[in-house]
Amino acid sequence: MTITSIKSTKASVTRITTMALLFTLLTGSCLAKTSLEPDLASPAPLPVTYTSSSIVIDGKVDPIWQQAQWQPLDKLILGVAPTAEDFSGRYKLLWREDKLYLLAEIIDDVILDQTADPTVRYWDDDCLEVFIDQDASGGEHQFNHNAFAYHVAIDNQVADYGSNQTAMTFNQHLQSRWMRDESNPKVIYWELAINIYPATYNDNLASDHPKQVKPIVLAANDIMGFMLAYCDNDFSKQRESFVGSHNIRPINGDKNLGYKTADVFGKIKLVK
Repeated sequence: MTITSIKSTKASVTRITTMALLFTLLTGSCLAKTSLEPDLASPAPLPVTYTSSSIVIDGKVDPIWQQAQWQPLDKLILGVAPTAEDFSGRYKLLWREDKLYLLAEIIDDVILDQTADPTVRYWDDDCLEVFIDQDASGGEHQFNHNAFAYHVAIDNQVADYGSNQTAMTFNQHLQSRWMRDESNPKVIYWELAINIYPATYNDNLASDHPKQVKPIVLAANDIMGFMLAYCDNDFSKQRESFVGSHNIRPINGDKNLGYKTADVFGKIKLVK
């Protein structure tokens, strides 16, 4: 074989290798773009507007809520995807130094509360679930207060797990009230005023000396972990749908992770 032939053969191999590499990169890029996986890249914290006026928690949509933008409550976490008539929801947030305020608009054709005890299977009744991580640190919180997963029942009682690994009420942590829309009774307006507590919250101290346990004072530029969800059940023993405000990447097919880890929460930023 001549030197010219050897050079020609090497050049052909180089061109083939280069083309194969380019093809791999291009097809990989296309596959990435056409993936059906949700985009779970961490977005910028949602800005929450300050309000200088106090908010009356009565389930009525006062003009003060015009300061805030509606946010969707439409990410399926567990169960079957509900129809629009069965359930749909959205929410708004505002803040003052003493509290975080939430307004939820819920469309639910059946409101169910089958368990009278607020600490028993509360997740199988219709309820709002508010997830708060005061310092946005993330991490496990199922049996500690690194974060809270407040289940707000339709009788306005609030439940979560305590550090003793049993469910307990946290009614002093937030004020709740909902009312049906006068013109459309399937629409519920649900208002909450939420006290924000740090990870150092102690159940025993709060029980024995409640005046010594105080919520933090909120300030502009505070960033907190936050997620909202709704448990929807019409007539079943177990909830039929669990719908949230944020996409959750499943672990072994399970998206119901918010009550265990704050890593799946979104983030909000208080602005003034």
